Amino acid sequence: MNTLMMARKFRAMNKPLLLVMLALSLFGIYAIYSATWMRDTPFWSSQIRWMLICIPVFFLVAFNDYQWVRIGAIPLYIISVIMLILVFFIGVKVFGARSWLNLGFGNFQPSQMAIFAGVLLFGLFLSDSEAMHPALRILICLGITAIPCVLILVQPYLGGTLVWMPVLFAMLFVAGVQVRYLATMILVGIAFMPLVVNFGLKPYQKDRILIFLDPSLDPQGAGWTINQSLNAIGSAGFWGKGFKAPNTLNELGYLPSTIVHTDFIYSVFGEQHGFFGAILLISAFAILLASGLHVAIQAQDMLGRLLAIGIVMLLFTHVFMNIGMTVAVTPITGLPLPLVSYGGSFLLITMACLGLLQSIWIHRKLVY
Repeated sequence: MNTLMMARKFRAMNKPLLLVMLALSLFGIYAIYSATWMRDTPFWSSQIRWMLICIPVFFLVAFNDYQWVRIGAIPLYIISVIMLILVFFIGVKVFGARSWLNLGFGNFQPSQMAIFAGVLLFGLFLSDSEAMHPALRILICLGITAIPCVLILVQPYLGGTLVWMPVLFAMLFVAGVQVRYLATMILVGIAFMPLVVNFGLKPYQKDRILIFLDPSLDPQGAGWTINQSLNAIGSAGFWGKGFKAPNTLNELGYLPSTIVHTDFIYSVFGEQHGFFGAILLISAFAILLASGLHVAIQAQDMLGRLLAIGIVMLLFTHVFMNIGMTVAVTPITGLPLPLVSYGGSFLLITMACLGLLQSIWIHRKLVY
């Protein structure tokens, strides 16, 4: 690809999507620093190093026609499944879950790559199977979902499995699967839920569900984190306590230092910047997601439309579940906040997803 073509494609980018992505990425570095500045931890500088890797990946995916998915979706899915299997043999155990592979320059979480590959494979299959019976389309998609989800659940990483169903449901709906089949899919899922809870979850994961239903249970144990998160956000007022404000719950250690820069970064941000800051952050995500929906509407074919919807739902699920768990709207799942939470592998996959959105936008018309 020559320089002139790259310049034309850059000018053709979806500018709101690009600007909000960059703004949230830079804000993420600030948020990580503000959550950890009182401790001798290099997380914010490590996030910068990951960004230097992720930005080229974003442009690489954006400038290449997304039709490469027709060739690359299946190999990428197979590679992600192999990596999920390797986790059990050479994986790194963090906080009780063996979910990471050490790549030398950092840890990588294969479950993040798996859901990205899943979106690609769903899009490829659903765009080419419109003549197939809806029930068979659903069963094949569930088969695609089952292998990585079982491997992720065994790690155990419950959050990594929860994102699959909303993504699949949205893509099936856009693919034209009738509502009665989707409703049946939901009812069957609800029917099997007790089996999943009783036999598929670890005791601490069951405790998280109980604490979600009643945060007052075990306030000094399993309910400690969510109660302190509610106290931090609730005590911030409209403007918040300010950056590096003294005697915050984060600074005093009431919010566990192991998760304030990852899963509960919104709790720290809410305490520092209050309701006003929360509205700004949520508005930025709303613009990002709305831009993604606009890309889906303008896509030139069903493949592009399905990929865009899958990515938007993937990002929405992470935003909703992450912010929701800090304010006791959803159970604690360990899902990071896109572009804001610390984590190199998730940042890489998020940038790849946003690059794919840009590719769908750029190539909706011939720009050559």
